[in-house]
Amino acid sequence: MSTYAGELTIVAIDTPTLGDRSYLAHDGAVALVVDPQRDIDRVLAVAEQHGVRITHVAETHIHNDYVTGGFALAEATGAAYLVSGADHVTFHRTPIDDGDVVEVSRTLRVRALATPGHTYTHLSYALERLRTDGTREVVAVFTGGSLLPGTTGRPDLLGPDHTDALVHRQYASAHRLAAELPDAARVLPTHGFGSFCSPGSSDTAKTTTIADERRNNPVLTEPEERWVAQTLASLDAYPAYYAHMAPANLAGPIAPDLAAPVPADAATVARRIRSGEWVVDLRNRTAFAAGHVAGSLSFGIDGSFATYLGWLIPWGTPLTLLGETPEQVAEAQRELVRIGIDHLAGALTGSPHHWTTEPLQTYATASFADLVQVRHHRPVIVLDVRRVAEYAESHVDGALNLPLHELLDRLAELPAGEVWVHCASGYRAAIAASILAAHGIPVVAVDDDFALRAAASGLSLARAA
Repeated sequence: MSTYAGELTIVAIDTPTLGDRSYLAHDGAVALVVDPQRDIDRVLAVAEQHGVRITHVAETHIHNDYVTGGFALAEATGAAYLVSGADHVTFHRTPIDDGDVVEVSRTLRVRALATPGHTYTHLSYALERLRTDGTREVVAVFTGGSLLPGTTGRPDLLGPDHTDALVHRQYASAHRLAAELPDAARVLPTHGFGSFCSPGSSDTAKTTTIADERRNNPVLTEPEERWVAQTLASLDAYPAYYAHMAPANLAGPIAPDLAAPVPADAATVARRIRSGEWVVDLRNRTAFAAGHVAGSLSFGIDGSFATYLGWLIPWGTPLTLLGETPEQVAEAQRELVRIGIDHLAGALTGSPHHWTTEPLQTYATASFADLVQVRHHRPVIVLDVRRVAEYAESHVDGALNLPLHELLDRLAELPAGEVWVHCASGYRAAIAASILAAHGIPVVAVDDDFALRAAASGLSLARAA
């Protein structure tokens, strides 16, 4: 005989390109959605697939890394929209605060737990299930950007003036969850799957429990001051577009328009490049290097497309997409609306020969072994576009470090000559190579795995002093 009264299903809706998860929890009839992404059609499809009605939508916090779909989903479904009562929003919501209990159904309810640290008003939601004996048990906790598998959400996204206060609150919040929730409760975070919202961009994808975290998470095993020092030391740069996310979310963003962009043509593409607009090629980096429209930039849809495009593009710059198929453009458009880039100047599909009347531009790609060989024959500039912390850990001896997100502002620091550019795996190097090529700088893109191949190829590696 079942211990519980009624069904419980929790569906994770992943957005791997941003490193986030949304959740839909239901009892077979009604559902709660936690931290939905902007493209709410995915959530509605899951609800339809499971035959349930969404009655509640909950936000753990005002997000810094994506535009929420919470307001739009609540409007579309008539669901109650649970947002911290301490957040100064401009839309109607159901305010919820520490200790409040919301009855999702006869058998499911959530209890709000104040867990500041990622933001001041952050809430976690303990999911309680009715047992056949009439008691309730916490079976999971939606932790947002609080307690994550093996780490916590980063405490510095509200600016340096708040980091010290927030990091200590994050420590206290993690300990509160560990103290108040049962060992078996599943930990279901929003961030922590590659998101820059967690220190070190933890990419673990496994499901953990409170007991697992109590044993393995440094925030629960280390003394406070040691953990605080380690956390602060691990903080690195985060995407520039984050600055625009919280204001958008406080305004109650509506559902995105995913209608196909206005078609462009070769003459339009050329004119937009000449005027300083961004024209972005969505193909993979190998195809781009083999032939592309001069002045276009490589942001392959096969990588962290929205993260790096949103990080580098001057906010508000008109954007035109070049893709092999309409489906490729549509995928990119969906990625972009998640970070608030709603309006595209246009798009063009097909092959590069359809996109320009001029000769295609090319540049070479190479491996770290090729770099070893070329340095025996002629001097080249080795450009490392990884972040500062990555460079400090290990880098090619003599390499110049200009992190990708700083490259556009620091091109003048590059010495004259042929540039061999690398990152950790090739994706960021391809973006950098396209930027250099667009500025007329001779470039070779190293498309190789730094951790596996750099030392093995015979390159001399160094650490930052």
